[in-house]
Amino acid sequence: MPGKRPWKMAAGAAAISLLVAGCGGGDSDDASANSNTIVIGIAEPEHLLPTNATDDSGSQVLSSLFYPLVNFNSQQEPVEVAAESITPDKANRVWTIKLKPGFTFHNGEPVTAQNYIDAWNYGAYGPNAQTGGYFFERIDGYAEMNPLDPDKDGPQKPPTPKTNELSGLEKVNDLTFTVKLSAPFSSFESVLAYSVFHPLPKAAFSAPGVIAEGFEDQIIGNGPFKLKGKWEHDNEVVVEKVSDFKGQVPKIDGITWKIYQDEQTQYADLVSGNVDVQMNIPIEALSKASADLGTRFQMSENSGFDFIGFPTYESEFSKPEVRKAISMAINREEISDQIFLGSRIPAKSFVSPVVRGYRENICGEACEYNPVEAKRLYDKNGGPEEIKITYNVDGGHKAWVDATCNQIKASLGVNCTGSPEPKFSVLQQKARAHEPIGLIRLGWIMDYPLMENYLGPLYSTNGSSNHYGWSNSNFDRLLKQGAQAPTPEAAIKKWQQAEDILVQEMPVIPLRFMQNVYGYSEKVQNVEMDLFKKVDLYEIETIA
Repeated sequence: MPGKRPWKMAAGAAAISLLVAGCGGGDSDDASANSNTIVIGIAEPEHLLPTNATDDSGSQVLSSLFYPLVNFNSQQEPVEVAAESITPDKANRVWTIKLKPGFTFHNGEPVTAQNYIDAWNYGAYGPNAQTGGYFFERIDGYAEMNPLDPDKDGPQKPPTPKTNELSGLEKVNDLTFTVKLSAPFSSFESVLAYSVFHPLPKAAFSAPGVIAEGFEDQIIGNGPFKLKGKWEHDNEVVVEKVSDFKGQVPKIDGITWKIYQDEQTQYADLVSGNVDVQMNIPIEALSKASADLGTRFQMSENSGFDFIGFPTYESEFSKPEVRKAISMAINREEISDQIFLGSRIPAKSFVSPVVRGYRENICGEACEYNPVEAKRLYDKNGGPEEIKITYNVDGGHKAWVDATCNQIKASLGVNCTGSPEPKFSVLQQKARAHEPIGLIRLGWIMDYPLMENYLGPLYSTNGSSNHYGWSNSNFDRLLKQGAQAPTPEAAIKKWQQAEDILVQEMPVIPLRFMQNVYGYSEKVQNVEMDLFKKVDLYEIETIA
């Protein structure tokens, strides 16, 4: 895990003139009377059902409620956690998963192979429309559960699948099952760390393949903490430590995941001691956080990637030249320095520097600030007279979106406005429905440390987070060839070729690589955040 380091400001407070001033206040109730519980701030999760929770906040809450099959060591190599062993055949196509004995769900049910099979079948079944369903695509039978729309040019109304079970899943015994992939994939064990692969208890289902009404609000997991009461939407999710947990045991007794609509209010609660960890210090507070928090204001490496997606399904953004011109109209360095005070790094590639295969500045001139060439290219290719960038208010994006629009106006001579949505969940829903929201503010944290985890979900035709409708058959082909390559090195070569297509097509604008910029209260210590932008819930502890 990357070590934390004290904040070192990259630019003076005067450089933050582009910011919109103001910071709200607010009070937050203590997690409980137990002094060994903590409060961590989040946004409202989109979902808590594992196969449907692909947002940062939902994923972080799930990390307390569930125990994954595998995790990663400091070298980003998979290490078995809930699994006793995960073994491939010689072709890397059939994988045998053996579970550690003795684990139970929070309601007392034993965790068995069937619990994984039932959960994965639910997630993969097309009509269930799970946002994480894409991650089961490699398993035999997924195509039959997700038949393609025969009328590709019309409304998306795929036929009803003839089966609701993955043919590639087979139970061997209560603690063992096999997974047959549709094609070899040597890195499949790493994929299994992602939260969509968590198991579900029998109590999750009211009938085979049907989630019980209200289950998500009273979610039952297999992890070190269990839900206390219900998910109180737009308020909090409270969890308490499970007694006699068979895995790694946390040092704290409980967590209140306190839900905030904006990060500035959360920051005020952090400073006043009503929040113990804020995972993302708002940009409006960066210039004063060192004075407010001292050494409790920290920065560490993560895998985050900030970008803007184009609605390529709209004619005015269908030309790569128009997309490239808008990218060239943005001065990434200026915004990174003046808005983020050096806490984020200008991005000129489509995958994070933390994964093997990353190449610096492969975007080339398309990601270099060149307002003269940007305007020439934009005008020549008939770029629209107005640009809108839609963003979510609960993520603290207004200042940089406004600054980006100011640069686009100055470079291209067109009007540009930021369009706020109250929650990221609302923004995602509108993006998936291809509503007319213009350019889309998006971000990505890796689910597992492979180039493919950026390229597949974000850019492939059926990618779970391809909200912009971009599709390229050559890209999809190279992505699959990389996954089927016999060695990681061979896979990386194919994935790099796929990334080269992104440079030509520019379906998105790379903006910045994130870092963890976080703070914590005087109540806690050993606060670490990892490459997945998550708090280490096993090491954090309260100060006696």
